[in-house]
Amino acid sequence: MVILEKVSKVYNEGTPQAFEALKEIDLSVAEGETVILSGVSGSGKSTLLSLIAALDKPSSGKIEVGGELISKLPDLHASAYRAERIGVVFQHFNLIESLNVEENVMVPLIPSALPLADIREMAAKSMQHASIGHKALQAVKRLSGGEKQRCAIARALVHDPELILCDEPTANLDRENSLKFIEMLEMLHTLGKTIIVATHDPLFEKLSFVSRVIHMEDGKIIKHEK
Repeated sequence: MVILEKVSKVYNEGTPQAFEALKEIDLSVAEGETVILSGVSGSGKSTLLSLIAALDKPSSGKIEVGGELISKLPDLHASAYRAERIGVVFQHFNLIESLNVEENVMVPLIPSALPLADIREMAAKSMQHASIGHKALQAVKRLSGGEKQRCAIARALVHDPELILCDEPTANLDRENSLKFIEMLEMLHTLGKTIIVATHDPLFEKLSFVSRVIHMEDGKIIKHEK
């Protein structure tokens, strides 16, 4: 599903402030795997996710997702790739506070030009999967942290993506809501989704449904654990 070959990322390249965030990363993730990217802040795991999501481009190397070369996609095509093939769950949720839950979940489908009835049906199904359907008409700004995370998950699932990327998804959650998030992740795993989670939360390291924990340090992969 995901293949990275000799992927490097240098910020401020060619200047005295140049910083090599990733250093010749080789990585493959099979369809249906749940993989944890583990490491302290600054180890490169969030940068790696942003490249897989085509939110940024590598300085060198190649990235393929589902057989499509995405490492050099023009911005317009990168947006289409994200809209069609991947779902992203961000650390800070990135929800539109002025909208309600249903409206936030529907947002990724607006460019699709689908009939509104179809969009609402897809949003309802996604909210059901994320256990947030009972809050569909609630303003996002009035949700708890755990509820905002479930709304963000519903938004990420609404177009039925094949690949789900989670960047520090429990960083702003207490232990109870972190465990609920992990239960939801296991449900997505049983649905056959390919999942990559960047986290330093130790709760993720001994889960039965996790295929591998990949430890990162200083922009490099230093160890794989089953």
